[in-house]
Amino acid sequence: MSELLIEDRGGVRILTLNRPDKRNALNHALTQCLLAALHDAEADDAVRSIVLTGAGPAFCAGADLTEFKDLTPDKAHLVESRAELTMSLHGVFSRLSKPVVTAINGAAMGGGAGLALAGDVALMASTAKLGYPEVKHGIVAAIVMANLVRNVGRKAAFELVAAGEPVDAARACALGMVNRVTAPEELMAEACAVGEKFAAVHRPAMAATKQLFYRVLDLPFAQALEEGRDINQRMRAFQKS
Repeated sequence: MSELLIEDRGGVRILTLNRPDKRNALNHALTQCLLAALHDAEADDAVRSIVLTGAGPAFCAGADLTEFKDLTPDKAHLVESRAELTMSLHGVFSRLSKPVVTAINGAAMGGGAGLALAGDVALMASTAKLGYPEVKHGIVAAIVMANLVRNVGRKAAFELVAAGEPVDAARACALGMVNRVTAPEELMAEACAVGEKFAAVHRPAMAATKQLFYRVLDLPFAQALEEGRDINQRMRAFQKS
């Protein structure tokens, strides 16, 4: 059985993490598959937007802890390659020109919470929870912290990673971690509707909008204005007639 399901609905590509018996935990194989699938969607001209969700009751339980037994100091090459792969996965979302909608159907923990927030837009089932329990396992919510602190205020973000307690969907929405909360049975329909709305946007305009959004996110104000000016000048070339 494939660890990642891929389905196209018009211009929307749906990627479904498919290890339901492991709560869709990210082992090495699934992490590689998901990263490759995101790159493939980016390269496919027929794909205009992406929806990411999980099979079964969970969205993603984070890293597959059963693989940690091999990630020891005496196997530095394995530790380094796994960290590099994880960083590549969590970093790719903002570099895609196509928008990604995450449909958080169930618990999203640790690396799973990181995936949930990595999308450009996040929808969350009312029954789902989201959290960063790494400290409770004696480790750090390390790579996923970069997206968290860019989505949530400092005080809330610190409490999430330092206490390790999950939040429910209503709290996640109030903190700005997700765009909105839906009934579980309506989640995929709403996520696909958002994906279809994005897919209908003029492609060069969408790509430039997303590129500029993530560039100005971390720039000083004056420099962000300059980036906006440059895009403002460029966009005349790809305006629809």
